[in-house]
Amino acid sequence: MSSEADGPERRHDRLNRHPTPGRRNSLWSWPEAKSPLRIVVNYIVVWLVRLSPSLRIKNWLVRQLGATVGEGVAWGLESTPDVFWPELITVADHAIIGYDATILCHEFLQDEYRTGAVVVGERAMIGAGAVILPGVEIGPGAQVAANSLVARDVPAGETVAGVPAEPVDRETGSESSGGDSVDP
Repeated sequence: MSSEADGPERRHDRLNRHPTPGRRNSLWSWPEAKSPLRIVVNYIVVWLVRLSPSLRIKNWLVRQLGATVGEGVAWGLESTPDVFWPELITVADHAIIGYDATILCHEFLQDEYRTGAVVVGERAMIGAGAVILPGVEIGPGAQVAANSLVARDVPAGETVAGVPAEPVDRETGSESSGGDSVDP
C-alpha cells in the first residue's frame, strides 16, 4: 500500500475490467463470467459459512472456495465472502471479519463487470455490517467500523468509519481533517 504522498495506487487501478457487449447490463453476462455450477456450489458453501458457529469450519470452508485464510481468522456469523470470485480474497493471521460483513471481489456495472483482489491484513478488524469493495487492501492492525463502506485502502493501524469510510481520530472519535489518523 502506498501513502497518499507517494501518489497511491487507487483501488480502481487494481481492478480487472471485463466489457460486456449488448444492450443489457453486465449482470446478464454472469453465466459467461463464471460457470453457473461453480456459482451454485460457491453459494451453498457461502451459506454454510454464514450459518456455522464454528470458526474452524468457517475457515476450512472459505479455504475450499479458494480464498487464502491465515491462522486464527475469525469470521462472524452471517459474514459473507464473495460468491463469484472468493479465490481473490486473502485474510491474514488473526484478522476478524465481523457479523454480517461482506467482502466483494466483483462489481457488475452497466457495460462491464470488474474483479479485484481484497487483502485483509494481520490482526485487522472488520466491523459488523461493513462492506469491502473489490481491489481494497486493509493494512495490518487496521480497524473498519460497523456498517462502513470501504472503497479505498486502509493503511496499517488506521481506523475508518462511515459511508464511504474515512479515517477517524481515535482520541475524539470524529473524522479527521486531511485524512491523517492520530496515534493514541
